[in-house]
Amino acid sequence: MKSFSTEIVTEEELTKLFEVKDHPVAYDGFEPSGLAGIHFGLMRARNIKKMLDIGIHFKLYLADYFAYLNNKLGGDIDHIETAGEYFVEVWKAAGVDTKRVEIVRDREMMGSFSYWDRMMKIGKEVSLDRVKRAITIMGRVEGDSVSAGQIFYPIMQATDVFELDVDICQLGIDQRKANMLAREVAKKYSWKVPVVVSHPLLLGLKGMPQGLKTKGEGELMQYKMSKSDPKNSISVHDTPSEIRSKISSAYCPEKVVEGNPMFDYLDKLILEDKSLPITIERPQKFGGNIRAGSFDELAKIYAEGKLHPMDLKNFVATGLEEKIRPIREHFEKNKVAHELYDTVKGYSVTR
Repeated sequence: MKSFSTEIVTEEELTKLFEVKDHPVAYDGFEPSGLAGIHFGLMRARNIKKMLDIGIHFKLYLADYFAYLNNKLGGDIDHIETAGEYFVEVWKAAGVDTKRVEIVRDREMMGSFSYWDRMMKIGKEVSLDRVKRAITIMGRVEGDSVSAGQIFYPIMQATDVFELDVDICQLGIDQRKANMLAREVAKKYSWKVPVVVSHPLLLGLKGMPQGLKTKGEGELMQYKMSKSDPKNSISVHDTPSEIRSKISSAYCPEKVVEGNPMFDYLDKLILEDKSLPITIERPQKFGGNIRAGSFDELAKIYAEGKLHPMDLKNFVATGLEEKIRPIREHFEKNKVAHELYDTVKGYSVTR
């Protein structure tokens, strides 16, 4: 779990959980919206496969009505539901054994009195100011104008944790405020307190200014990869030429490692074991191949100016293409998957 997390609240609780429970329950939730980026199709799929391998019972929560409240896909619930089916197909293509994953749609829980009873109890304990501060979990900026319905969003997300009966909230660090809200409310009502395992966000192609801490969910939000900005993201359906074109124009200043999306992708997507040697091919006229003993050594070589940004970009583009290819080909060859892709591709992406 630590291998892909940026924060665990708390590590002691997680250790105890594994000591007393053979198959802890974890979940991640998604607003179905638009075509999948590599942050969904590669990074989060990888996390799930690791959790399944250690015996965790994983619940994939398709948050249709959350997407509806957040005006995704124009607030068209039929389009949102179809996008949810497409999302499941993306994970199948990424190698996730969906037969071992429990797929839950929010409407399955929202039809019960228990859900709304619990939601009201949580809402009773939370101030309006606290809820407004938590709207960042919706991909909004604190202070944005929101609808009356969207005010319920953070409380609904906290409610999900208990109605799904999970032991572990395994979501992105940008969802931390909702998860911490769930922990606080659980203690007040003597409900099961969930462990929060947050994974880091993936940088967009435009990168991030130096000096910002990648662990915090605040300022990083505006620099994360989001499919709502095609110029700042890579899709699991991008062709090799599209991948190379996007990587070629991406942020990658000489000697800069921090906030450089190339190193972010190597760290979180491409290199399975960052302690292994790395060889970057380079024409002999430019000095020949560069060999580094590990990811950290490669970062050091780059920071010293011994590796040109374009050589690094070529290496990253090749690595991403290798990871993306099985997903892209699945949608090209599988009739059901291809029809879902064509349908969702035709939807207008909104936020």
